[in-house]
Amino acid sequence: MLHLFQIIINILVFNPLSFSTILALIILFIFLFFSAIISASETAFFSLTPAEYNILKSKHTKSSDRVLKLLSKPKHLIATILVANNFVNVTIVILSAFIINNTINFGDNYILEFIVQTIIITAIILLTGEIMPKIYSSYNALKFANFVSGFISVVSYLFKPVSNLLVMTTFIPDRRIKRKGFNISIPELSKAIEITSSKAEDEEEQNILKGIINFGDIEVSEIMRSRMDIAAVEDSINFEELLKFVLDAGYSRIPVYRDNLDRIIGILYIKDLLPVMDQSPDYKWTDLLRPAYFVPENKKINDLLKEFRERKIHIAVIVDEYGGTSGLITLEDILEEIVGEIMDESDELGNELLYTRKDENTFIFEGKISLNDFCKIINADESIFDDVRGEADSLAGLLLELEGEIPSKNKEIKYSNFVFTIEAVDKRRIKLIKVHILNDKSS
Repeated sequence: MLHLFQIIINILVFNPLSFSTILALIILFIFLFFSAIISASETAFFSLTPAEYNILKSKHTKSSDRVLKLLSKPKHLIATILVANNFVNVTIVILSAFIINNTINFGDNYILEFIVQTIIITAIILLTGEIMPKIYSSYNALKFANFVSGFISVVSYLFKPVSNLLVMTTFIPDRRIKRKGFNISIPELSKAIEITSSKAEDEEEQNILKGIINFGDIEVSEIMRSRMDIAAVEDSINFEELLKFVLDAGYSRIPVYRDNLDRIIGILYIKDLLPVMDQSPDYKWTDLLRPAYFVPENKKINDLLKEFRERKIHIAVIVDEYGGTSGLITLEDILEEIVGEIMDESDELGNELLYTRKDENTFIFEGKISLNDFCKIINADESIFDDVRGEADSLAGLLLELEGEIPSKNKEIKYSNFVFTIEAVDKRRIKLIKVHILNDKSS
Protein backbone atom coordinates (compact mmCIF):
# COMPACT_ATOMS: atom_id res chain seq x y z
CA MET A 1 0.00 0.00 0.00
CA LEU A 2 2.89 2.35 0.77
CA HIS A 3 4.35 1.51 -2.60
CA LEU A 4 1.05 2.48 -4.26
CA PHE A 5 1.01 5.88 -2.53
CA GLN A 6 4.58 6.51 -3.67
CA ILE A 7 3.61 5.71 -7.26
CA ILE A 8 0.62 8.07 -7.15
CA ILE A 9 2.72 10.90 -5.62
CA ASN A 10 5.41 10.45 -8.28
CA ILE A 11 2.77 10.62 -11.01
CA LEU A 12 1.16 13.76 -9.65
CA VAL A 13 4.45 15.58 -9.00
CA PHE A 14 6.73 14.45 -11.79
CA ASN A 15 4.41 13.20 -14.58
CA PRO A 16 1.76 15.76 -15.53
CA LEU A 17 -1.34 14.21 -17.10
CA SER A 18 -1.82 14.33 -20.88
CA PHE A 19 -4.83 16.00 -22.47
CA SER A 20 -6.40 12.66 -23.40
CA THR A 21 -6.04 11.44 -19.80
CA ILE A 22 -7.61 14.62 -18.39
CA LEU A 23 -10.48 14.30 -20.87
CA ALA A 24 -10.94 10.64 -19.90
CA LEU A 25 -11.03 11.65 -16.21
CA ILE A 26 -13.73 14.26 -16.87
CA ILE A 27 -15.81 11.75 -18.83
CA LEU A 28 -15.24 9.17 -16.05
CA PHE A 29 -16.70 11.48 -13.39
CA ILE A 30 -19.68 12.29 -15.66
CA PHE A 31 -20.39 8.58 -16.14
CA LEU A 32 -20.04 7.95 -12.40
CA PHE A 33 -22.71 10.60 -11.88
CA PHE A 34 -24.93 8.91 -14.50
CA SER A 35 -24.39 5.55 -12.81
CA ALA A 36 -25.51 7.01 -9.48
CA ILE A 37 -28.59 8.62 -11.04
CA ILE A 38 -29.66 5.45 -12.88
CA SER A 39 -29.13 3.16 -9.86
CA ALA A 40 -31.01 5.53 -7.58
CA SER A 41 -33.84 5.72 -10.15
CA GLU A 42 -34.42 1.98 -9.94
CA THR A 43 -34.92 2.17 -6.17
CA ALA A 44 -37.02 5.35 -6.37
CA PHE A 45 -39.46 4.13 -9.02
CA PHE A 46 -40.01 0.68 -7.57
CA SER A 47 -40.28 1.65 -3.89
CA LEU A 48 -43.13 4.15 -4.23
CA THR A 49 -45.89 3.42 -1.72
CA PRO A 50 -49.60 3.36 -2.72
CA ALA A 51 -50.06 6.69 -0.94
CA GLU A 52 -47.21 8.26 -2.97
CA TYR A 53 -48.67 6.74 -6.13
CA ASN A 54 -52.00 8.44 -5.34
CA ILE A 55 -50.18 11.74 -4.82
CA LEU A 56 -48.69 11.40 -8.31
CA LYS A 57 -52.12 10.78 -9.82
CA SER A 58 -53.61 13.81 -8.09
CA LYS A 59 -50.87 16.34 -8.96
CA HIS A 60 -51.10 16.35 -12.80
CA THR A 61 -47.68 17.99 -13.23
CA LYS A 62 -45.29 17.20 -16.08
CA SER A 63 -42.93 15.27 -13.83
CA SER A 64 -45.69 13.27 -12.13
CA ASP A 65 -47.24 12.42 -15.52
CA ARG A 66 -43.83 11.23 -16.74
CA VAL A 67 -43.39 9.03 -13.66
CA LEU A 68 -46.85 7.48 -14.14
CA LYS A 69 -46.15 6.90 -17.85
CA LEU A 70 -42.87 5.13 -17.04
CA LEU A 71 -44.49 3.03 -14.31
CA SER A 72 -47.31 2.02 -16.65
CA LYS A 73 -44.77 -0.26 -18.39
CA PRO A 74 -42.70 -1.65 -15.51
CA LYS A 75 -40.96 -4.31 -17.62
CA HIS A 76 -39.74 -1.74 -20.14
CA LEU A 77 -38.68 0.58 -17.32
CA ILE A 78 -36.59 -2.02 -15.49
CA ALA A 79 -35.11 -3.21 -18.82
CA THR A 80 -34.10 0.37 -19.70
CA ILE A 81 -32.51 0.93 -16.28
CA LEU A 82 -30.57 -2.36 -16.42
CA VAL A 83 -29.30 -1.80 -19.97
CA ALA A 84 -28.33 1.83 -19.28
CA ASN A 85 -26.65 0.96 -15.97
CA ASN A 86 -24.61 -1.84 -17.52
CA PHE A 87 -23.60 0.38 -20.44
CA VAL A 88 -22.47 3.15 -18.08
CA ASN A 89 -20.58 0.78 -15.75
CA VAL A 90 -18.76 -0.92 -18.63
CA THR A 91 -17.76 2.52 -19.92
CA ILE A 92 -16.47 3.44 -16.45
CA VAL A 93 -14.34 0.26 -16.32
CA ILE A 94 -12.86 0.95 -19.79
CA LEU A 95 -12.08 4.59 -18.96
CA SER A 96 -10.54 3.57 -15.62
CA ALA A 97 -8.27 1.06 -17.32
CA PHE A 98 -7.24 3.66 -19.91
CA ILE A 99 -6.43 6.29 -17.27
CA ILE A 100 -4.49 3.87 -15.05
CA ASN A 101 -2.45 2.46 -17.95
CA ASN A 102 -1.54 6.00 -19.09
CA THR A 103 -0.54 7.24 -15.66
CA ILE A 104 0.80 4.32 -13.61
CA ASN A 105 3.57 1.94 -14.56
CA PHE A 106 3.24 -1.13 -12.34
CA GLY A 107 6.19 -2.95 -13.91
CA ASP A 108 6.13 -6.57 -12.84
CA ASN A 109 3.94 -5.93 -9.78
CA TYR A 110 0.85 -7.74 -11.10
CA ILE A 111 -0.73 -8.08 -7.67
CA LEU A 112 -0.72 -4.32 -7.18
CA GLU A 113 -2.10 -3.83 -10.70
CA PHE A 114 -4.93 -6.30 -9.94
CA ILE A 115 -5.77 -4.53 -6.68
CA VAL A 116 -5.96 -1.11 -8.36
CA GLN A 117 -7.72 -2.07 -11.60
CA THR A 118 -10.16 -4.58 -10.16
CA ILE A 119 -10.77 -4.23 -6.44
CA ILE A 120 -10.42 -0.47 -5.99
CA ILE A 121 -12.30 0.47 -9.19
CA THR A 122 -15.11 -2.00 -8.34
CA ALA A 123 -15.34 -0.59 -4.83
CA ILE A 124 -15.58 2.96 -6.18
CA ILE A 125 -18.34 1.98 -8.63
CA LEU A 126 -20.30 0.13 -5.93
CA LEU A 127 -19.96 2.91 -3.36
CA THR A 128 -20.59 5.96 -5.55
CA GLY A 129 -22.72 4.39 -8.26
CA GLU A 130 -24.85 1.88 -6.35
CA ILE A 131 -24.92 1.87 -2.53
CA MET A 132 -24.99 5.58 -1.63
CA PRO A 133 -27.47 6.63 -4.37
CA LYS A 134 -29.87 3.78 -3.53
CA ILE A 135 -29.78 4.60 0.19
CA TYR A 136 -30.63 8.23 -0.56
CA SER A 137 -33.41 7.44 -3.06
CA SER A 138 -35.04 4.87 -0.77
CA TYR A 139 -35.69 7.66 1.77
CA ASN A 140 -36.73 10.20 -0.90
CA ALA A 141 -38.48 7.99 -3.44
CA LEU A 142 -41.25 10.36 -4.57
CA LYS A 143 -39.03 13.45 -4.71
CA PHE A 144 -36.25 11.64 -6.58
CA ALA A 145 -38.62 9.91 -9.03
CA ASN A 146 -40.03 13.32 -10.03
CA PHE A 147 -36.50 14.76 -10.28
CA VAL A 148 -35.14 12.07 -12.65
CA SER A 149 -38.31 11.39 -14.64
CA GLY A 150 -37.16 13.59 -17.53
CA PHE A 151 -33.68 12.04 -17.64
CA ILE A 152 -35.04 8.47 -17.50
CA SER A 153 -37.55 9.30 -20.25
CA VAL A 154 -34.68 10.37 -22.51
CA VAL A 155 -32.66 7.27 -21.58
CA SER A 156 -35.74 5.12 -22.24
CA TYR A 157 -36.03 6.62 -25.72
CA LEU A 158 -32.31 6.12 -26.49
CA PHE A 159 -32.21 2.50 -25.35
CA LYS A 160 -35.71 1.62 -26.58
CA PRO A 161 -34.58 -0.90 -29.26
CA VAL A 162 -32.37 -2.80 -26.80
CA SER A 163 -34.91 -2.72 -23.93
CA ASN A 164 -37.71 -3.89 -26.27
CA LEU A 165 -35.54 -6.80 -27.36
CA LEU A 166 -34.83 -7.65 -23.71
CA VAL A 167 -38.54 -7.57 -22.81
CA MET A 168 -39.42 -9.71 -25.85
CA THR A 169 -36.88 -12.37 -24.90
CA THR A 170 -38.56 -12.73 -21.49
CA PHE A 171 -42.04 -13.00 -23.00
CA ILE A 172 -41.79 -16.70 -23.93
CA PRO A 173 -40.56 -17.86 -20.48
CA ASP A 174 -43.21 -15.70 -18.78
CA ARG A 175 -45.91 -17.20 -20.98
CA ARG A 176 -44.71 -20.75 -20.31
CA ILE A 177 -44.65 -20.14 -16.55
CA LYS A 178 -48.11 -18.58 -16.66
CA ARG A 179 -49.46 -21.51 -18.67
CA LYS A 180 -48.19 -23.98 -16.08
CA GLY A 181 -49.83 -22.09 -13.22
CA PHE A 182 -53.08 -23.10 -11.57
CA ASN A 183 -56.17 -20.96 -11.96
CA ILE A 184 -58.01 -21.70 -8.72
CA SER A 185 -61.16 -19.76 -7.87
CA ILE A 186 -61.99 -18.45 -4.39
CA PRO A 187 -64.92 -20.90 -3.91
CA GLU A 188 -62.59 -23.79 -4.87
CA LEU A 189 -60.05 -22.68 -2.28
CA SER A 190 -62.78 -22.47 0.38
CA LYS A 191 -63.99 -25.96 -0.52
CA ALA A 192 -60.40 -27.27 -0.35
CA ILE A 193 -60.10 -25.94 3.20
CA GLU A 194 -63.29 -27.74 4.22
CA ILE A 195 -62.11 -31.02 2.69
CA THR A 196 -58.64 -30.94 4.25
CA SER A 197 -59.88 -29.99 7.74
CA SER A 198 -62.23 -32.61 9.13
CA LYS A 199 -61.91 -32.07 12.88
CA ALA A 200 -64.71 -30.18 14.60
CA GLU A 201 -62.25 -28.18 16.67
CA ASP A 202 -60.72 -26.80 13.45
CA GLU A 203 -63.91 -24.90 12.58
CA GLU A 204 -62.64 -21.58 13.91
CA GLU A 205 -59.35 -21.99 12.05
CA GLN A 206 -61.29 -22.85 8.88
CA ASN A 207 -63.35 -19.69 9.22
CA ILE A 208 -60.22 -17.56 9.64
CA LEU A 209 -58.60 -19.14 6.56
CA LYS A 210 -61.77 -18.60 4.55
CA GLY A 211 -61.84 -14.99 5.73
CA ILE A 212 -58.27 -14.48 4.52
CA ILE A 213 -59.09 -16.06 1.12
CA ASN A 214 -62.17 -13.86 0.58
CA PHE A 215 -60.57 -10.76 2.11
CA GLY A 216 -59.32 -9.19 -1.12
CA ASP A 217 -62.63 -9.77 -2.91
CA ILE A 218 -64.97 -7.95 -0.49
CA GLU A 219 -66.10 -4.36 -1.16
CA VAL A 220 -66.74 -1.92 1.69
CA SER A 221 -70.42 -1.67 0.72
CA GLU A 222 -70.86 -5.35 1.66
CA ILE A 223 -69.88 -4.91 5.32
CA MET A 224 -70.55 -1.24 6.05
CA ARG A 225 -73.04 0.04 8.62
CA SER A 226 -75.84 1.40 6.46
CA ARG A 227 -76.91 5.03 6.41
CA MET A 228 -80.07 4.19 8.39
CA ASP A 229 -77.99 2.86 11.30
CA ILE A 230 -75.39 5.64 11.57
CA ALA A 231 -75.32 7.41 14.93
CA ALA A 232 -74.44 10.95 13.82
CA VAL A 233 -74.92 14.38 15.37
CA GLU A 234 -75.71 17.76 13.83
CA ASP A 235 -73.18 20.55 14.32
CA SER A 236 -75.87 23.03 15.46
CA ILE A 237 -76.70 21.41 18.83
CA ASN A 238 -75.20 22.92 21.99
CA PHE A 239 -72.55 21.30 24.14
CA GLU A 240 -74.96 20.05 26.78
CA GLU A 241 -77.11 18.27 24.18
CA LEU A 242 -73.97 16.82 22.62
CA LEU A 243 -72.83 15.23 25.89
CA LYS A 244 -76.25 13.64 26.35
CA PHE A 245 -76.15 12.28 22.79
CA VAL A 246 -72.64 10.86 23.31
CA LEU A 247 -73.73 9.06 26.50
CA ASP A 248 -76.78 7.57 24.79
CA ALA A 249 -74.89 6.54 21.63
CA GLY A 250 -72.03 4.75 23.40
CA TYR A 251 -69.53 5.09 20.52
CA SER A 252 -65.93 6.34 20.67
CA ARG A 253 -66.15 8.17 17.31
CA ILE A 254 -69.22 9.99 15.98
CA PRO A 255 -69.73 11.60 12.55
CA VAL A 256 -70.88 15.21 12.60
CA TYR A 257 -73.04 16.61 9.78
CA ARG A 258 -74.43 19.97 8.72
CA ASP A 259 -78.09 20.18 7.59
CA ASN A 260 -78.27 16.51 6.52
CA LEU A 261 -76.29 13.28 6.64
CA ASP A 262 -74.97 13.82 3.10
CA ARG A 263 -72.88 16.75 4.39
CA ILE A 264 -70.57 15.17 6.96
CA ILE A 265 -68.07 17.81 8.07
CA GLY A 266 -65.89 15.79 10.42
CA ILE A 267 -65.53 13.06 13.03
CA LEU A 268 -65.80 13.74 16.76
CA TYR A 269 -63.43 11.61 18.88
CA ILE A 270 -65.02 11.22 22.31
CA LYS A 271 -61.60 11.22 24.00
CA ASP A 272 -61.19 14.82 22.79
CA LEU A 273 -64.17 15.81 24.96
CA LEU A 274 -62.55 14.70 28.22
CA PRO A 275 -60.44 17.87 28.80
CA VAL A 276 -63.46 20.14 28.13
CA MET A 277 -66.23 18.34 30.03
CA ASP A 278 -66.82 21.30 32.37
CA GLN A 279 -67.41 23.84 29.61
CA SER A 280 -70.65 25.85 29.36
CA PRO A 281 -73.52 24.81 27.03
CA ASP A 282 -72.50 27.44 24.44
CA TYR A 283 -68.98 25.99 24.12
CA LYS A 284 -67.90 25.73 20.42
CA TRP A 285 -67.30 21.99 20.39
CA THR A 286 -67.03 21.79 16.59
CA ASP A 287 -63.42 23.04 16.93
CA LEU A 288 -62.61 19.53 18.21
CA LEU A 289 -63.63 17.83 14.96
CA ARG A 290 -61.11 15.80 13.01
CA PRO A 291 -61.27 15.44 9.21
CA ALA A 292 -63.54 12.71 7.89
CA TYR A 293 -62.11 10.16 5.46
CA PHE A 294 -64.36 9.38 2.50
CA VAL A 295 -64.14 6.23 0.36
CA PRO A 296 -66.29 4.94 -2.53
CA GLU A 297 -68.66 1.99 -2.17
CA ASN A 298 -66.61 -0.27 -4.46
CA LYS A 299 -63.30 0.03 -2.60
CA LYS A 300 -61.88 -3.34 -1.55
CA ILE A 301 -61.50 -3.79 2.20
CA ASN A 302 -57.89 -4.99 1.90
CA ASP A 303 -56.99 -1.65 0.25
CA LEU A 304 -58.93 0.26 2.91
CA LEU A 305 -57.11 -1.61 5.67
CA LYS A 306 -53.77 -0.46 4.22
CA GLU A 307 -55.04 3.12 4.09
CA PHE A 308 -56.26 2.89 7.70
CA ARG A 309 -52.76 1.82 8.76
CA GLU A 310 -51.01 4.52 6.72
CA ARG A 311 -53.32 7.32 7.88
CA LYS A 312 -53.59 5.96 11.46
CA ILE A 313 -57.39 6.21 11.47
CA HIS A 314 -60.12 3.73 12.44
CA ILE A 315 -63.23 4.98 10.64
CA ALA A 316 -64.29 5.98 7.13
CA VAL A 317 -67.46 7.38 5.55
CA ILE A 318 -68.75 5.46 2.51
CA VAL A 319 -70.10 7.65 -0.30
CA ASP A 320 -72.10 6.72 -3.40
CA GLU A 321 -71.51 7.84 -6.98
CA TYR A 322 -73.29 11.16 -6.30
CA GLY A 323 -71.27 11.97 -3.18
CA GLY A 324 -74.07 11.12 -0.77
CA THR A 325 -73.45 9.19 2.42
CA SER A 326 -74.12 5.45 1.98
CA GLY A 327 -72.76 4.18 5.27
CA LEU A 328 -69.90 3.90 7.72
CA ILE A 329 -67.10 1.39 8.14
CA THR A 330 -64.62 0.90 10.97
CA LEU A 331 -61.38 -0.98 11.47
CA GLU A 332 -63.28 -3.47 13.63
CA ASP A 333 -65.68 -4.22 10.75
CA ILE A 334 -62.73 -5.11 8.50
CA LEU A 335 -60.94 -7.27 11.07
CA GLU A 336 -64.17 -9.18 11.76
CA GLU A 337 -64.06 -10.44 8.18
CA ILE A 338 -60.97 -12.47 9.14
CA VAL A 339 -61.30 -13.35 12.82
CA GLY A 340 -65.09 -13.36 13.12
CA GLU A 341 -67.34 -11.34 15.42
CA ILE A 342 -65.46 -9.19 17.94
CA MET A 343 -67.53 -8.64 21.08
CA ASP A 344 -66.61 -5.64 23.22
CA GLU A 345 -68.21 -4.00 26.24
CA SER A 346 -70.61 -1.94 24.08
CA ASP A 347 -71.83 -5.08 22.33
CA GLU A 348 -72.49 -6.75 25.66
CA LEU A 349 -74.30 -3.77 27.12
CA GLY A 350 -76.77 -2.91 24.46
CA ASN A 351 -76.18 -3.68 20.82
CA GLU A 352 -79.18 -5.60 19.52
CA LEU A 353 -78.69 -8.93 17.78
CA LEU A 354 -79.43 -8.89 14.08
CA TYR A 355 -80.92 -12.38 14.18
CA THR A 356 -82.42 -15.07 16.40
CA ARG A 357 -82.46 -18.79 15.75
CA LYS A 358 -85.78 -20.62 16.08
CA ASP A 359 -84.54 -24.10 15.18
CA GLU A 360 -81.87 -25.78 13.09
CA ASN A 361 -83.24 -24.45 9.78
CA THR A 362 -85.29 -21.40 10.80
CA PHE A 363 -84.05 -17.88 11.65
CA ILE A 364 -85.51 -14.44 12.23
CA PHE A 365 -83.27 -11.75 10.67
CA GLU A 366 -83.26 -7.98 10.76
CA GLY A 367 -83.77 -6.71 7.22
CA LYS A 368 -80.72 -4.49 7.49
CA ILE A 369 -78.27 -7.37 8.05
CA SER A 370 -75.66 -7.47 5.29
CA LEU A 371 -75.75 -10.35 2.83
CA ASN A 372 -72.16 -11.06 3.74
CA ASP A 373 -73.07 -11.60 7.42
CA PHE A 374 -76.27 -13.46 6.50
CA CYS A 375 -74.31 -16.04 4.49
CA LYS A 376 -71.84 -16.49 7.34
CA ILE A 377 -74.60 -17.11 9.89
CA ILE A 378 -76.41 -19.72 7.80
CA ASN A 379 -73.08 -21.16 6.58
CA ALA A 380 -73.91 -20.61 2.90
CA ASP A 381 -71.67 -19.82 -0.06
CA GLU A 382 -71.56 -16.03 -0.54
CA SER A 383 -71.90 -16.40 -4.31
CA ILE A 384 -75.32 -18.11 -4.07
CA PHE A 385 -77.19 -14.81 -4.58
CA ASP A 386 -74.87 -13.31 -7.23
CA ASP A 387 -77.36 -13.86 -10.06
CA VAL A 388 -80.23 -12.01 -8.34
CA ARG A 389 -78.73 -9.59 -5.82
CA GLY A 390 -78.13 -6.74 -8.28
CA GLU A 391 -76.88 -3.76 -6.25
CA ALA A 392 -78.27 -5.10 -2.96
CA ASP A 393 -75.95 -5.32 0.03
CA SER A 394 -78.51 -6.27 2.70
CA LEU A 395 -81.03 -9.09 3.09
CA ALA A 396 -83.90 -6.63 2.73
CA GLY A 397 -82.30 -5.28 -0.44
CA LEU A 398 -82.07 -8.82 -1.84
CA LEU A 399 -85.82 -9.34 -1.34
CA LEU A 400 -86.53 -5.99 -3.00
CA GLU A 401 -84.47 -7.14 -5.98
CA LEU A 402 -86.43 -10.43 -6.10
CA GLU A 403 -89.85 -8.77 -5.79
CA GLY A 404 -89.32 -5.42 -7.50
CA GLU A 405 -91.38 -3.71 -4.79
CA ILE A 406 -91.80 -3.59 -1.02
CA PRO A 407 -93.60 -6.84 -0.18
CA SER A 408 -96.55 -6.98 2.23
CA LYS A 409 -96.48 -8.56 5.66
CA ASN A 410 -96.56 -12.41 5.72
CA LYS A 411 -95.58 -12.53 2.06
CA GLU A 412 -93.52 -15.63 1.20
CA ILE A 413 -90.66 -15.34 -1.26
CA LYS A 414 -88.90 -18.48 -2.45
CA TYR A 415 -85.43 -18.64 -3.93
CA SER A 416 -83.26 -21.74 -4.28
CA ASN A 417 -83.68 -23.69 -1.02
CA PHE A 418 -84.72 -20.60 0.97
CA VAL A 419 -88.19 -19.50 1.99
CA PHE A 420 -88.30 -15.85 3.11
CA THR A 421 -91.35 -14.69 5.06
CA ILE A 422 -91.88 -10.98 5.74
CA GLU A 423 -92.50 -10.61 9.50
CA ALA A 424 -92.45 -6.81 9.83
CA VAL A 425 -92.55 -4.08 7.18
CA ASP A 426 -93.53 -0.43 6.80
CA LYS A 427 -93.94 1.91 3.84
CA ARG A 428 -90.21 2.53 3.62
CA ARG A 429 -88.39 -0.73 4.38
CA ILE A 430 -88.50 -4.38 5.35
CA LYS A 431 -87.75 -4.73 9.06
CA LEU A 432 -87.95 -8.43 10.01
CA ILE A 433 -87.61 -11.53 7.84
CA LYS A 434 -88.14 -15.17 8.75
CA VAL A 435 -85.79 -17.44 6.82
CA HIS A 436 -86.46 -21.16 6.49
CA ILE A 437 -83.82 -23.32 4.83
CA LEU A 438 -85.14 -26.38 3.00
CA ASN A 439 -82.98 -29.49 3.20
CA ASP A 440 -83.95 -30.51 -0.33
CA LYS A 441 -83.75 -27.79 -2.98
CA SER A 442 -86.40 -29.48 -4.97
CA SER A 443 -88.95 -29.32 -2.17
